[in-house]
Amino acid sequence: MQRETILITSPLEAEHVARIAAFAPGRVEVLHEPDLLPATRYRNDHKGHPLTRTAEQQAQWDALLPRTTIAFDLPSASELAMMPQLRWIQTTSTGVGQAVAKLGLIDSPIIVTTARGVHAQPLAEFVFMALLAHFRQLDYLRAEQRAHRWLRICGQEIAGRTLVILGAGDLARGSARIAKALDMHVIAIARNPAQSRDHGALFDEVLPVSALHEALGRADAAVLTVPHTPETERMIDATAIAAMKPGIAVVNIARGQVVDEVAMIEALRRGHIAFAALDVTEVEPLPAESPLWDMPNVLISPHSASTVDGENGRITDIFLHNLGLWLEGRPEAMRNLLDKPRLY
Repeated sequence: MQRETILITSPLEAEHVARIAAFAPGRVEVLHEPDLLPATRYRNDHKGHPLTRTAEQQAQWDALLPRTTIAFDLPSASELAMMPQLRWIQTTSTGVGQAVAKLGLIDSPIIVTTARGVHAQPLAEFVFMALLAHFRQLDYLRAEQRAHRWLRICGQEIAGRTLVILGAGDLARGSARIAKALDMHVIAIARNPAQSRDHGALFDEVLPVSALHEALGRADAAVLTVPHTPETERMIDATAIAAMKPGIAVVNIARGQVVDEVAMIEALRRGHIAFAALDVTEVEPLPAESPLWDMPNVLISPHSASTVDGENGRITDIFLHNLGLWLEGRPEAMRNLLDKPRLY
């Protein structure tokens, strides 16, 4: 039986490294050198501070690469070139298609698995934090509180409103579940509307992409959950925005490239889009000169809505599940296999 060598290529808490090392100690060697990895900026940080290694440290790191058969998180292009035995990469994100393409792995035999399923709940919580704050007028109430004013108002409710979700996968499932609990009407826009889905009952309607503009015309809120692919790039363009119901609220937990940002900014200025909550932007970090920073009807999240305390534990759960199947010689049964040509 082949002994696998797993290299931890991004910061990971020692408790999770220990779980991996203990999973199959006779068949797995774990290479984890935290001193050679970036220092984290926050819990579950997969990037860390910019890394500077001494020549000696770089030599130590480079010596690990040729031994690696499994990588926990995506290596860089230069690292990948030094990993001739690499056969499987477990990533720490869901939307890794573009990164995998840039690494030239689309036609490679190297298997890539994603963190799909880990981020649906925290992202759904972000979506409804934003939508409830908007529809229940949190900013107004805060302002009235600061002014010490007690003037009764008539508010808006979210029940009975129509939510359009671009996508019908895992992230859509998370948002749809909460939307249905709040008595919203949920429309999913899917590449394949007829596809059977375990969570299909959460959607009141599943429509094809060709019906996007018609659906946006009915929507009180829209949530973007689609991966960034050639088909979804600028899916929300000026024409789609013009088709939106005036006063719509938009939440983007997909990728910034799914939206024509210039057209969205103009629509926000006119109030055609009443509110936008953006966890992602076209350029990240969002440039300091972007008007989005100072718009009163925009909420900016620094691509952190999916990052919560339990994230790395759940990613490790997926990895260990897949590692068991890998060691059994059943990679085709692994969870979250990336469809590399489709980029998701």
